Amino acid sequence: MPILNAVLPPPLDAYEGMIFGLAKALAIVVLGWIVAKWVSALALRAFRARKVDEAVARFLAAVTQYLVLAAAVIASLGTVGIQTTSLVAVLGSAALAVGLALQGTLSHFASGVMILVFRPFAVGDVVTAGGQTGTVEDIGLFATILVTPDNHKVILPNAQVTGGTIVNITARGTRRGEITVGVAYGTDPHRVLELLPATAAGMEGVLQDPAPSAILTGFGASSVDFKLYLWTECADWFATLNQTRVAVHDALTEAGIEIPFDQIVVHNTAAT
Repeated sequence: MPILNAVLPPPLDAYEGMIFGLAKALAIVVLGWIVAKWVSALALRAFRARKVDEAVARFLAAVTQYLVLAAAVIASLGTVGIQTTSLVAVLGSAALAVGLALQGTLSHFASGVMILVFRPFAVGDVVTAGGQTGTVEDIGLFATILVTPDNHKVILPNAQVTGGTIVNITARGTRRGEITVGVAYGTDPHRVLELLPATAAGMEGVLQDPAPSAILTGFGASSVDFKLYLWTECADWFATLNQTRVAVHDALTEAGIEIPFDQIVVHNTAAT
């Protein structure tokens, strides 16, 4: 190394190996940093091309960057004589200890990544998950926030969400509703089976495909029981179902079909 020796002052000749080792290590770190940034940007573009959630894409790209940078740092330490094998073992042990200490948190994080990648639901969907039903307000890496119909804010740890069945009520765009109707014995069931779908079909918000339908479901202590099925857009479900109930009541009354009194009492009790 005659040229390198020439540029070093004589007092530093004794430290030539260390100086050039440090310079080489620094060069590896700088090069590793540049490569890490490039790989991170490449990974981010790849994740976006696959329509991965932006938060997850950025996180995975950052992880990729730090892994490449860590590899560069370890390689640079090897050039100055540090035993990287033992260092990697120590770091691995530390990572394992931290992982065990944060096992629950990491479980929520992994579940959050799964939700954002596989998209079982999106913000704005109405879902049942973790024993709760509500509208999805936010999907985070550690928790999912639901707003219940009575405006309660529910924060569900993501591991609880993915640990059970997820029912996405609004994912299909339409939703079926059902109305239970009990009429007095002696009423012609064919008449009721014609009246119920016809009443629902005339309601605004009720879809005609699939068309409303009705079935006789059983014989109660004081009534013949029917169910009316109808389909609506998800956003119209609650209001349309309520308006159709009122219309069915009015249609039965107008047709002279009796609703047993105890059926009305039971319905009111359940509502309260």
